[in-house]
Amino acid sequence: MFLLLLFTVRCVSCRGRSHCCKLQEEEEEEEEEEGEEVTEAPAVSALSSPVLLASGCLSAGIRAGSGPVQSTSVRSGPNWFRVAAMLSPLRILLCAAKCQPTRHCSSFVSRMRYVNRLKEDDASCLAALHNSHIFLFHHLSPLLQRTERGTFRPPALISSDVQSVLERLGSDGSLLKESVLIGCSEQNQAQFCLDVGELDQAAVEEECGGNFVELRKSYFLLTGAEAPLLAKGQALLRWHQTSRFCSATGQLTLRNQAGSQRVCSSSGIVYYPKMSPVVIVLVSDGKRCLLARQSSFPRGMYSALAGFCDMGESLEETLCREVAEEVGLEVQSISYSSSQHWPFPHSSFMLGCHATISPAHTQLDVDHTELEDARWFGLEEITSALQVKTPPRRGDPPVLWVPQKHAIANRLIMEWMNRQRVSEGGVTSRL
Repeated sequence: MFLLLLFTVRCVSCRGRSHCCKLQEEEEEEEEEEGEEVTEAPAVSALSSPVLLASGCLSAGIRAGSGPVQSTSVRSGPNWFRVAAMLSPLRILLCAAKCQPTRHCSSFVSRMRYVNRLKEDDASCLAALHNSHIFLFHHLSPLLQRTERGTFRPPALISSDVQSVLERLGSDGSLLKESVLIGCSEQNQAQFCLDVGELDQAAVEEECGGNFVELRKSYFLLTGAEAPLLAKGQALLRWHQTSRFCSATGQLTLRNQAGSQRVCSSSGIVYYPKMSPVVIVLVSDGKRCLLARQSSFPRGMYSALAGFCDMGESLEETLCREVAEEVGLEVQSISYSSSQHWPFPHSSFMLGCHATISPAHTQLDVDHTELEDARWFGLEEITSALQVKTPPRRGDPPVLWVPQKHAIANRLIMEWMNRQRVSEGGVTSRL
């Protein structure tokens, strides 16, 4: 009955004559011909709430569980017109939503579009720079401050404060314009990074109340999204330092205000920041996972296999080739996990995967020109390795440990451990 009433009430918000309006007009004409007497119902505000509408329906005699309603009774008597008038606001709102749909734009979409506009419009980017947060670097080492809790964080300095520091240390105002756009906060504040390597390090640290810490060390002192943000900032700053000249003409390249591209001053060739694609894979035989180490790794640390993509290779082809080259195994199946930007030693785009091999062919043939060692590890060993929160110090007994939580290798190993626990009837962990 509710649907029947909705479709018989005239839609006053439609632009043009909708189907529901035509039906109502035809019914009105029939009623006039039959000489039916219409009792006008009191007007109801279009802003009436659904609760009021529902209570109006109940007062008109429509009650849940009252049994089937005969179609002839709907159009007889004044109650139908009273109910129709009470339902009219709801019908108006429903039809307005259909005729004039609105689109909700999330805060994430707004921030991404804002950042994109800053990349494309130098004037807008420069204006945003003067009302932004800036993360300082000194020769690519980020500035960190110790909090009251003993943890570390990168201070997001107000641009006007940074400008004051630069002026006190003898730098002109042009250095601030060398800032590079790296993102936008949830409060819609543009975020930039700036390398002040031309200034005295100790003087800047004293002015800002912090210390410049080498990125590899600071990467594991931070939590949340701070470490990836600093990694992005350092990668962009390094790219600008090493891309000042055009590879085709040898002439200087000029950056846009956001620092998202450089253009050759002679030929107009446009250069963009690049990352090298790398596949990192955790191999399993169903019961164990394979970890390896290079001679450059810290003592006791093992990680997943990884290798750069060759020109023309797909992700799958790179993965199978690397596993075959480094440990002499043939992959049977592949599943994708996730990706990550990795700043060490230079910007890499890490593509994390899981791979399985046949349990009947697990004999390793390690290429010792690439790896110092590679071994199979069981669930108990992996669980213990993940519980090592800090690398062992010199003089401590040797212990197996894996890359820390910011590394995608840690995520792959954690995923494997949780899957093994589930398959063996255990519970997952969030170490």
